[in-house]
Amino acid sequence: MSEQLADAAPDAVRHAATTRDHVRRLREFRKRALRGDELATERQHAKGKLTARQRLEHLLDSGSFTEFDLFRRPSPGSPVPAYCTDGVVTGAGTVHGRKVFVVAQDFRILGGSLGEAHAAKIHKVMDLAIAAGAPLVALLDSGGARIQEGVTALAGYGGIFRRNVRASGVIPQISVVLGPCAGGAAYSPALTDFTFLVRNISHMFVTGPDVIKTVTGESVTHEELGGAQVHAATSGVASFVSDDEATCLDDVRHLISLLPSNSHDLPPSYETDDPADRRCPRLVDIVPASPKVPYDVREVIAEIVDDAEFMEVHEHWAENLVCVLARMGGRTVGILANQPLVRAGVLDIDTSQKGARFVQMCDAFSIPLVTLVDVPGFLPGVDQEHDGIIRHGAKLLYAYCNATVPRVQVILRKAYGGAYIAMDSRSIGADLSFAWPINEIAVMGAEAAVGVIYRKELAAVDDPEQRRSQLIAEYTEELMHPYYASERGLVDDVIDPADTRVVLIRALELLSDKRPELMPRKHGNPPA
Repeated sequence: MSEQLADAAPDAVRHAATTRDHVRRLREFRKRALRGDELATERQHAKGKLTARQRLEHLLDSGSFTEFDLFRRPSPGSPVPAYCTDGVVTGAGTVHGRKVFVVAQDFRILGGSLGEAHAAKIHKVMDLAIAAGAPLVALLDSGGARIQEGVTALAGYGGIFRRNVRASGVIPQISVVLGPCAGGAAYSPALTDFTFLVRNISHMFVTGPDVIKTVTGESVTHEELGGAQVHAATSGVASFVSDDEATCLDDVRHLISLLPSNSHDLPPSYETDDPADRRCPRLVDIVPASPKVPYDVREVIAEIVDDAEFMEVHEHWAENLVCVLARMGGRTVGILANQPLVRAGVLDIDTSQKGARFVQMCDAFSIPLVTLVDVPGFLPGVDQEHDGIIRHGAKLLYAYCNATVPRVQVILRKAYGGAYIAMDSRSIGADLSFAWPINEIAVMGAEAAVGVIYRKELAAVDDPEQRRSQLIAEYTEELMHPYYASERGLVDDVIDPADTRVVLIRALELLSDKRPELMPRKHGNPPA
């Protein structure tokens, strides 16, 4: 929209003689404000990007959008042109009939840069979302802080961050990066529950390539520095990555359908044609009995959830732990599972962070937790120790111990050492624990245990290998048989793998009215 168009409204209103004239002028002004600058729209489309309003049309149910502050402009005397909306479309609508509040930055207007009026619009919608107890979705496409407005732009970001934190754990907050998101702006998505990025369109970084080149001498492209794949696989910033905007917005709609509106509501439940008593005989063939043979745990998840459908969070980061949202018996459930295909499913720094964040999100929004265990332990190594595996592993322990939602553990195969404890064992508060008849629960594997316990004896015998094999068999028979933990009350039942879905749905139903008893405190102090 041109500056002349924006300035035309006062004259139009001033010369209107009747109410009908006022209404006609309003309609014209609104039409022009909604249409915007057609050349800027063409430039947006040339980049393979939708406009802010097109994105909202795709995200929200048809005809449900109510816009706020269409005519908002910078204050008189502002150093920037006074365009309607000031580069951000805000309002509310519905997704699958459920209320959501939305923010969509409009790159066509001043590059979607954030100034005082722009920030005030976002603040208003965030406050309304918190007050109404409804999800907030932010579609981000901005050049960053508006330099011409100086410190007031920075203060605008501060107001957003403060509201992100106020809303944390109260309402679902979803960030969708559909263009640049640089500098301080990048911290708002980091404070929200989920972040979506689109390949070849989304770019997030605190300092851009030009600054890095000047300061460090390193040459890097926008895509290499902060593209979608980088944040999906390396930094862990991206919860989800899509190939195009339409798919991304469809995924946002699906995610909203899995979440409650706020922390006081339960996630919505849906009728399903997938029977709750459906047995899963394929599970016996998917998971090999030998703890050394890999398999894809996502096949196990697909077998036990409704209609084999699930939404994987951080799919490309810390892949040795799988975290998904799905439905079982029509109800949303969060599933964490070790992934034997990647590093044998071992826990490390990244998986500890990934798992802790997912557990905290599920607990905040009353989503029951199912933990599928097949873990050889924590990853050993100097780098892991020096980079803080103790501190980061404690995050996963803290998150599980602090969670008050229904928690059910299933030990599929092996569960060794501290990693067994960290994967929601009964000892840290799992409500129910089940195990398959191929389970092995121990401090460590039999071979390693024998090497430690019988080190001197093995060094003294004539045939150490034969004696080692004998001791391994004895250790396994006495301390690692499938019923050892069950005999001591640490596993509630040893089940047929084919019954896993049935057992889990029944367990979650039994726990559905669980009410936590919390110690009075201001807040905990989780590991940094």
